[in-house]
Amino acid sequence: MKEALALQSRVAAHPEARCWFLAWSPGGALLASCGGDRAVRIWGREGSGWVCRAVLSDGHQRTVRRVAWSPCGSYLASASFDATTCIWKRCEDGFECVTTLEGHENEVKSVAWAPSGSLLATCSRDKSVWVWEVDEEEEYECVSVLNSHTQDVKHVVWHPNQELLASASYDDTVKLYHEEEDDWVCCATLEGHESTVWSVAFDGSGERLASCSDDKTVRIWQCYRPGNEEGVACSGTDPTWKCVCNLSGYHTRTIYDVAWCRLTGALATACGDDAIRVFEESTSSSPQQQQQPTFSLTAHVPRAHSQDVNCVAWNPKEPGLLASCSDDGEIAFWKYQQPEGC
Repeated sequence: MKEALALQSRVAAHPEARCWFLAWSPGGALLASCGGDRAVRIWGREGSGWVCRAVLSDGHQRTVRRVAWSPCGSYLASASFDATTCIWKRCEDGFECVTTLEGHENEVKSVAWAPSGSLLATCSRDKSVWVWEVDEEEEYECVSVLNSHTQDVKHVVWHPNQELLASASYDDTVKLYHEEEDDWVCCATLEGHESTVWSVAFDGSGERLASCSDDKTVRIWQCYRPGNEEGVACSGTDPTWKCVCNLSGYHTRTIYDVAWCRLTGALATACGDDAIRVFEESTSSSPQQQQQPTFSLTAHVPRAHSQDVNCVAWNPKEPGLLASCSDDGEIAFWKYQQPEGC
């Protein structure tokens, strides 16, 4: 299985610091990384390798935990342990910090842009999720503060084509939110993990959600519309999310990140055991098995990095191109090829 995920190149991205997260630009040509050195770095391809195009080091006073590109690719948001989120605008000579969002009481752990580009979400150790509205004049206004979680909120991510927001927390749950009567409300709580949920990812259709946890499992949640017999009792028009698959026994330590490739359907994980794994759904024409999908391990690199792997990110335009980053400060670029017969 090892040859299914081949190393292409490796770069020392954040020397002497952890590299926490990676985000591909919408066009797939640039990769943003962030780390414990308080910097954001922008990477571009050069020949067979990758080089640093820009270093954004004047925005934050502490570790930068997450970065996210706007759907148009003109803006980059960075979330920091200094309790702020910076908005960087691409310009002719690089990037300029145009806005700093403040308000969270503690470290900002994650930031994400809605597919429309008009909404931004942040979450924090202060247990809250904030929804920000972006107007035509590039002004950011907090329109909702959501306090549904009881512990540190680790991650926020938007549905690929709806204004539906998901968050993962130290309280072992995943929450879903949508707008209702000019306010944002929690519309679902996904329970089942036995420890901290570190990351969540929607598939390309948005009908499934993957979550990964300190309990060493990945859960796959399926969306069921009202009236679907597979769904449990749901109120009004809200869909129900049901766990249809639990990937357990593959990871030996905390799973820090999960990424669903929207081009191929492959599911990658980043683990505290220094490994990267890739899973594929087993093909089946049986309606029953489609309701209860099974996933198989198709790639496993035991020592992908020399320390914890913090993030995996699929390129949005090039099938099979996967980037990973680690506590070792490095970024690795991999090429995934689906094994024959999978």
